[in-house]
Amino acid sequence: MAASNMRDIKRRIKSVNSMEHITNAMKLVSAAKLRRAKNTFEKTREYFHYVTESIEEIFNNANEVPSHYLKGNREIKNTCYIIMTSSRGLCGSFNINVIKEAAKEIADNPEKPVIVAVGTKGKEYFQKRGYDIHGEYLLPPESISFLETHEISKPIIDMYNAGKIDEVIMISTSFASALEQRVVKTTLLPFDIQRDPDIPKHEQQVDYEPSVGEVFNYLVPKYVEIMIYGAIVESATCEHAARRMAMENATENAREMIGELTLFYNRTRQAAITNEISEIVGGAEALK
Repeated sequence: MAASNMRDIKRRIKSVNSMEHITNAMKLVSAAKLRRAKNTFEKTREYFHYVTESIEEIFNNANEVPSHYLKGNREIKNTCYIIMTSSRGLCGSFNINVIKEAAKEIADNPEKPVIVAVGTKGKEYFQKRGYDIHGEYLLPPESISFLETHEISKPIIDMYNAGKIDEVIMISTSFASALEQRVVKTTLLPFDIQRDPDIPKHEQQVDYEPSVGEVFNYLVPKYVEIMIYGAIVESATCEHAARRMAMENATENAREMIGELTLFYNRTRQAAITNEISEIVGGAEALK
């Protein structure tokens, strides 16, 4: 009986040891991907403010700005949700946090939502619950290029221009540090900017060609496109950080389990040896 238990324990130790090797390897891979993704994210973030500043400059320097993309230009009835999750698991609570926030937002909206899913986890969750997925982009986030982001943003902007949707909300994950990631909700359209009261009227004399409307209507879709791409890059960074942490925790737990099983195995073996010695001594004494 003891021999059978010892074989089972050895088998479990071997199994957990194999798991520890796998999770440790995944941790190292995620750490390498995190460094690359973080580097891309930091470089991308440097260029975000250029488009935003250009839009604000037009708004502050022009007397008449097209209101089509501005907040308050229409009643909000139909909302498009861009939900960014990963295409793979084993990344802790990364996906469930985004899905919970998205589900909460959708539940508070009485109208049927338009869902654009970036990543398979969000798509599968809402599809199983009967929601229509208007658009889906299932490549790993780090594999989506800036040009491919145009394929995500253009149908959304076309729906907004056609009046099929009145608001575009993006739910993604913000990178605070390698240990902390937060789910954020960003309203992409309508665009909310306020005129700067500190700019004197006589300075608001800038000529825009071919017109203020043309330039403004060109920049706002570019802003949406850049914001989506930036969120995809940031989401990929957060995913690798969450997976690295999850695999590190799994590796530590596996090592603790190996230690406990090894201790239990040694105690069981010692008990079996002691029992055998007792039987030998008892048999020897019985022969006297």
